[in-house]
This record gives sequence, C-alpha cells and structure tokens, in this order.
Amino acid sequence: MRRNRLRATILTAMFLAGALTLSLPARAEGAADFYKGKTLTYVVATSPGGGYDYYGRLVARFMEKQVQGTTVIVKNVPGAGHIVGANFIYASKPDGLTIGTFNTGLIYAQLAKMQGLKADLGKMTWIGKASADPRVLVLSKESQLKSWNDIRKAEKIKVSIGGVGSAAYSETMMVTRAFNLKTQIIPGYVGGDSEMAMRRGEIDANLGALSTYDLFVKSGYGIFALQIGGEPMPGVPQAVQLADTPEAKSLIALVHSQAEISRLTAGPPGIPAERTEFLRGIYRKALEDPELREQATKGGDRPVEPLYGEEVAERVRTALAQPPELVAFINEVTAPSK
Repeated sequence: MRRNRLRATILTAMFLAGALTLSLPARAEGAADFYKGKTLTYVVATSPGGGYDYYGRLVARFMEKQVQGTTVIVKNVPGAGHIVGANFIYASKPDGLTIGTFNTGLIYAQLAKMQGLKADLGKMTWIGKASADPRVLVLSKESQLKSWNDIRKAEKIKVSIGGVGSAAYSETMMVTRAFNLKTQIIPGYVGGDSEMAMRRGEIDANLGALSTYDLFVKSGYGIFALQIGGEPMPGVPQAVQLADTPEAKSLIALVHSQAEISRLTAGPPGIPAERTEFLRGIYRKALEDPELREQATKGGDRPVEPLYGEEVAERVRTALAQPPELVAFINEVTAPSK
C-alpha cells in the first residue's frame, strides 16, 4: 500500500514537472502570436533629441528586429521632468502594447510624494535597463577649486542646476548634505548652459551624469572631482568610500542606485505574465545584439550595460524602501517644486 502511494506521488510529480516544462514554450509561442500584426508603442518621456530619446529609439528599433510581423513605434511624451511620460506609461492599458523609458530620478519624486506623479514605480512592469550612468562632480578649469580636497574646504561652491526639484537638484543637495559642503545653488541653467557657464568661470562645479560631462572634461574644460558609481576612474575619489556617517552612506547609496539603472524600460502594472516574459526576452535579445552595441559606440560611445526583468524591479523596490528620516530630507529638498 505504502509503495503504491509513493509510486503514485512520484508519477504525479513527474507529470506536473513535464507539464510545466512543456507549458513554458507554449506560453512564449502564445505571446508571440499575440504580437503578430500589432503595434508596440515605446514611449520616451522627453522631446526628440538627447540621451533618453537616443536610447529609446535604439532599443525600440532592435526590439522590432527580434519579432516577426510586429511594428514598434516611438512616441515622445515630454513634460514636467519626465512625470508626464511616466504617468502616460503607468495609465496605459496593461496589454503589453505600451512600454517606455523615463528618468529614474522620479524615484526621488515618489519618495517625496511629489504633486503630479501618479505612477507608482514599485508596481510597474520592469523590462530592463540599457545602461549605467555614473554621477560625477565636475570642476571648471576656470575655478579656483582644483580638487575634492579644495571642495571640502571651500567657503562657497557655485553650482548650477536646471530647476529646483529636478533630479539633478535633489542629487546635488544629497551630496551637499552627505559631505557638509557649502554649495550655492544657482537654478535656471538648461541644456548646455551649465557647461558654457563653467567655461566662462561663472560656475565652479556641476553634478550630473558621466555621459553628459565626459566630452567636456576630455576637451580640457573641466576636472572630475568626485564619482558615484561606475568603474573607478584613475585619480577620481569614489563617494561611497568617502561617506563616513550612517546618513552620508544612505544618501550616497541612494544616488548610486540611480546611477546603476539608467536608460530603463518599463510598462504599466498588470501586463500578463506570458507577455511580460516575451517582452523581457526580445529586450534581452535586442541589448545583446552586437549591431546595437556597435551603433551605440558610433553614436557617441554610449555605454551598454544591461540588466533584465526582476533584477531591475528589485533595485527599484530597494531604492523606494528608504528610512523615514531620509524620506523627510528628500521631501525637504524637493518641496519647492510642489
């Protein structure tokens, strides 16, 4: 009797395992059939031009290459520092036909419960991220400040930003708080205005993405004084190694987390599991296509450092799980934009 029961249990387990194995390709095939003849909309939360638009169009083009009979179009939905585009993606029908990209600086906006942000990033369907974009503190060659040590000792450091409440503003304030810097924030610099202001000697420094300031420094106009995330650059101190208090470590870790999940792709909550798997699969194939990487190199030596699916989702959820005191500080520095 016991032998018969054991045998029946083993046979049942083998049957279920086989059925599950057979169901995986069937689910993928079913999702592929769903996408045939349809249009997949890839939303970019900025106007045409710029880094987000470049990566969005590159990813969309190579995702289309991975599927037969499916058209992938790019739809620019700019406004309110990526909030309009993120809201658009979040509110889209969860049928797997709308995905897109926006600035992960919206994590700061969500932590601060910023007015206008309807999207809950923790609930979105995460497809992957195309790159990492370390943050750097850049000093103007025209400034009297020449190094990180000079910055730590300075009585005033003039720093420009696009607008109060932006991701760049929030990160500048976090670094200021972490290292007790005496920064004077000067808003209203957009596009390449900050670089021109540094060249004229109006501004001492700026904090931003490495991809934004790499050419500026290589052209001899600036000096990298601090780095957050990415592969260490010779002679440039890493903020994570300098943070020496619990608060400083938490602030730098949060900025670091954003630097590691740049150029992301997400969809609205509730996309069916089989379609999520399908989208993640063609996204992976797109990002691992040698031709995509070749084009990214030709398009300004743009980095491709992908992660996929749940790895990105977990990093977003971790970034959103901040202690109350850190949330209070982020709310404080973003409050003027509410």
